[in-house]
Amino acid sequence: MSEGESKQTHFGYKTVDADKKADLVADVFHSVAAKYDIMNDVMSFGVHRFWKRFTIETAAARPGMKVLDLAGGTGDLTAKFSRLVGSKGSVTLADINDSMLKVGRDKLRDKGIIGNVSYVQANAESLPFPDNHFDIITIAFGLRNVTDKDAALRSMQRVLKPGGKLLILEFSKPKHNLMQKVYDLYSFKVIPQMGKLITNDADSYEYLAESIRMHPDQDTLKNMMIDAGLEQVDYTNLTDGVVALHRGYKF
Repeated sequence: MSEGESKQTHFGYKTVDADKKADLVADVFHSVAAKYDIMNDVMSFGVHRFWKRFTIETAAARPGMKVLDLAGGTGDLTAKFSRLVGSKGSVTLADINDSMLKVGRDKLRDKGIIGNVSYVQANAESLPFPDNHFDIITIAFGLRNVTDKDAALRSMQRVLKPGGKLLILEFSKPKHNLMQKVYDLYSFKVIPQMGKLITNDADSYEYLAESIRMHPDQDTLKNMMIDAGLEQVDYTNLTDGVVALHRGYKF
């Protein structure tokens, strides 16, 4: 890259300047924030609740722990963690997008979840937390929207306590060709139309489908986590690999 030339990255299938991606992603989530929960239920036929429940079970949070729910959006995981860690623990709901953070804060407060939850607007690539701070970090359906995923993984590893656990729940690559074909048809033909009907925004959901295809597959992400300093990294495929839960530890 010559001097003065901007670094490039992907925004869905488009190539954009890396320093512009965060703003483009922000526009998507500003647009969909108000009906994000409804669309999740409709798009996944409610299966996203199973994926998130499996993540909570795998996290094995205990009373007194400190949890970071990164790219936590509307707070589904935060609500569960808040009850598990109790009054002596804490949960930080962090998201780069202020619209999503506001929706999450309002939803959790409406549920009476106040005491042990804090809200931070933060970029995953440079987390504003001390070293060795959290027992558990989760990032659910957020990593694919990060511009520099390697930097984000290093940042997460830094703020984990020794013995801490990182869980990444993200769309991935189906294991079987038939599932891949059905998934592609559904993602590119059906989901944007749902987005148009429910949020009056087909373009944002077309981007979300494209961003899934550009995200690293299971083994690539596993190696990226290892390169970031995490250990005992493995993953579990869910729904034939449409989604995968990666986990790694800091020692």
